[in-house]
Amino acid sequence: MPPGDVAVIIPAVNEAGSIAATVAAARRLDGVDLVVVVDDGSRDGTAEIAAQAGAHVTRHARNRGKAAAMETGARVVSEFEAAGPVQAPRHLLFLDADLGETAARADRLTVPVRAGSADMTIAVFSETVRRGGFGLVTATAGAGIERATGWRPAQPLNGQRCLTRAAFTAALPLARGWGVETAMTIDLLRQGMRIMEVEVPLSHRATGNDWRSQLHRLRQLRDVCLALVRRHGLTSRVTGRGSRLGS
Repeated sequence: MPPGDVAVIIPAVNEAGSIAATVAAARRLDGVDLVVVVDDGSRDGTAEIAAQAGAHVTRHARNRGKAAAMETGARVVSEFEAAGPVQAPRHLLFLDADLGETAARADRLTVPVRAGSADMTIAVFSETVRRGGFGLVTATAGAGIERATGWRPAQPLNGQRCLTRAAFTAALPLARGWGVETAMTIDLLRQGMRIMEVEVPLSHRATGNDWRSQLHRLRQLRDVCLALVRRHGLTSRVTGRGSRLGS
C-alpha cells in the first residue's frame, strides 16, 4: 500500500464471521497504509482470516480485555514506524471488528484529525440499531463524563475513534477493559485536548437480551464505574473542549 498517515487498529475476539469484510473495508480508507488486528484470545479462526484479508495480526494467548488490545495495537504500529523508511507517527483509528463493509465509511472520523482541527474524534452512529438492555451503562458513562468535564457526548461508549499519536500517548495508561472510552474522554479533556463527535453511517451487531449479553453489560458497567471512581474528585482544570460535527 502507498505510504499514509493513518493506521487502523481492530481489537477482535471470535469475529471470524465479520473480520475479513472489516479489514478489507478498512484497507480502502483514505490515508490508511496499515491495518493491525489484535486477536485477544479468540478460539476461532479470527487471526488466520484477518491475515488472509491483508491485516497484520498479533495475538494474545488469553483474553486480556479491550484496553490491553488497544495498547498492543498501538505498540505494533510504533514498531512498524521504527522499522520503516518514514518514521513519522501515524494517527490511530480504532474500529470494532464487526463493522463489516460499513467500515469503508469510517474516513469521516479521520478528516478532522488529519486536518489538525481535532485531537480525537468519536463516532456517532447515524444508523441506529435497536439493542436490548435499558441504556444504564451508556447513561452512567455520559453522566460521569459530564460531571467530570462539563461536556456530555452523545455516544460515550462508542469505540470508533481516531486520535493523534500525542493524544493516545496522553491517555496512557488506558483504563481497564470496557472503561477505556469513558476514561479516555475525561483524561484528554482534562489535558486540554480537542474532542469532536462525528456522525458516521456505521453499524455493527446489536447486543441481545440473553444471559450472555446481560453479563456483558454488567462487566461494562463495572469497568465504567471503576474508571469514573478513579477520576472522581480530581482537581485538574478542564481546558479541552468537546464539539459535534454533523453529517
